[in-house]
Amino acid sequence: MEKKRGAEKPSRIWDQVQSRYDEAHWDLLRSLRNRSLEVMNALEKGQIRSIVHGSVARGDVDSYSDIDVVIPYVVPSHRVEVLLGIDGFELYSRRIAQATPSHAPKAHIYLDSQERVSVTFPLLGLRSLELDFFKFGGVVDTELLKKETRVPGCTKKLTLIEPTPEGHVESPVLGCEAQVAKKVGVSVDIVKERIRVLTRRDRIGRTGIFQLTELGKDDTFEGVMKKLVDTNPAIRRIHLSRTK
Repeated sequence: MEKKRGAEKPSRIWDQVQSRYDEAHWDLLRSLRNRSLEVMNALEKGQIRSIVHGSVARGDVDSYSDIDVVIPYVVPSHRVEVLLGIDGFELYSRRIAQATPSHAPKAHIYLDSQERVSVTFPLLGLRSLELDFFKFGGVVDTELLKKETRVPGCTKKLTLIEPTPEGHVESPVLGCEAQVAKKVGVSVDIVKERIRVLTRRDRIGRTGIFQLTELGKDDTFEGVMKKLVDTNPAIRRIHLSRTK
């Protein structure tokens, strides 16, 4: 499997671009969506609802596309791990990541050695702006996957992808914030926030994340999270603010 590509730069295009998918593209999209469904169906056997976001939801996949299945609410980690194990998924690596001091820490479980397929869920309740982050990139649930539905969403290059029967139409996010927010169903605030983050990354390079903790074989997400709360003042503050 190919290595992950580097961070994408925000696009400076201003005209709409029509993209028509060839048969190889449709085959790749179908393969990635089927794999997503396998993971999501495993979780649904335990009544855990999930979504997949990004290019798999929009349709503009390529050979570098990842599968990120997201459980958008707090759930006991052992339930997730047991359900994945029952369906034959191997848990290659696990970590806790926190993007910024104001964002909820999230659990990440990787289901392949290249870390191209993952299950993500928050360890504290998500705020509306954090939920909108996923919608900004486009999200679909199992029902939409089964119906082969693709949805509008934005890329890290700050382009809006709108699916068409033949492929998609690509247009700029910059300067069209209100229209983009309406089309993808999010607040203008998250559009502006993503523009700020992604254009800053373009200027100064990849900025990394605030907190990243690898889990050992015998660790639990909840146990490691408790240690972080006890030892890290920034994580303790957000924990207190979200658990009042």
